[in-house]
Amino acid sequence: MKNKFWITILAAVFLIACMGTVQAKTIKVGAAINLTGPASTWGKFHEKGQRDYFNYVNEVKGGVFGNKIKMITYDTAYKVPEAIAAVKKFVLQDKVDIIATWSAGEGLAAKPIIQEYKVPTINYSTSWEILEKPIDYMYLPFGSYKMDCHAVLEYIKAIHKGKEAPKVGLLTYNNAYGRSIHAPSKEYAEKLGIKIVDVEEFPPKTVDLNTELLRLQKAGADYVFMQMLPSAIITAFKSADRINYNPVFLGTWTSTDPDFFKMGAGLIKDRLTIQFPGGLPVDKSKGMAVMQELWKRYKTVDKFDASYWEGVVVGMIMEHAFIKAYKTGKDINPGTVNAALESFKNENFGGLVPKITYTKNDHGASFTARMVKVKEDGTFIPVTNFYVPGKDKIKLLKK
Repeated sequence: MKNKFWITILAAVFLIACMGTVQAKTIKVGAAINLTGPASTWGKFHEKGQRDYFNYVNEVKGGVFGNKIKMITYDTAYKVPEAIAAVKKFVLQDKVDIIATWSAGEGLAAKPIIQEYKVPTINYSTSWEILEKPIDYMYLPFGSYKMDCHAVLEYIKAIHKGKEAPKVGLLTYNNAYGRSIHAPSKEYAEKLGIKIVDVEEFPPKTVDLNTELLRLQKAGADYVFMQMLPSAIITAFKSADRINYNPVFLGTWTSTDPDFFKMGAGLIKDRLTIQFPGGLPVDKSKGMAVMQELWKRYKTVDKFDASYWEGVVVGMIMEHAFIKAYKTGKDINPGTVNAALESFKNENFGGLVPKITYTKNDHGASFTARMVKVKEDGTFIPVTNFYVPGKDKIKLLKK
């Protein structure tokens, strides 16, 4: 009898242990990111930033209530078919809980699949077209390129001297990413009394922009607003120097990466100002302290980088959603994660990114911007306050 008693006790203990093991799950994150195609420097540091943050959550925080995060990366090589294949693999084979897609074109192409299988997805490109109806399961990490357009044009209006309307030219890629600033810029320019005098677009593989810069110069553009990745901006600077053209160059937050400062030595000349909606080392925020801890721990970067920053931000948004999902129903799956995201109300990320609000009808995250001067030594200096374009008063800061 005694033996039977102890066998029963041991079996119960074993069953409880097994149940405890089953309760802890692996949270799966699919990341369809460009690692080898054009502009892959951005993609590589997005992936590294997101992965470093998940490693930090697993190693330092013990996961999300004991549930460890596994990131599954698929290289899209900046090709839409590859992105579609990756998303299909994530939803059908890997059974992921959330996905990160990369470019504007890739996100738009993958959107129908994502909505069919109901897996929440954060797109790295903040193309506003991603959130055209239906918006279900598609999210941006911060304000869309519409916000960039409004913020940049308000800044131009604030710094412009003279009675005549500011003359602005657009210089962009000829793809979904580049064209995403065309319509919003024209719309806001008309409201602000700014003239868009020329729009020049070109293929991502273009190696010379002399013709485009000459047309902008001929059109009288005093300001050139660019929507292209870092290597193309360096090409634009070279062409501007070649033809002796000195406009004010402005860009969105995608304008720099680690290679930008290496390739741009002697060319940047502190002549680039961008809209950057996030925390910087000069802010000394709690969120930036976390990012600096990642630099020390994983040594992926040793100073601030915008592409690495966005990877960390996307990882942090996902982690907050996992936490909320677990607290609500003790389960982390695509449905609970999506519900958790839609419950964000002024979700605080320690200043690393503006507070985020998602609702069932709005997945745009925030509409808070600021303008930042990019220095040739790799530092970023705020030249305005944080402001909501079209609502808040822009304040120019002393440089």
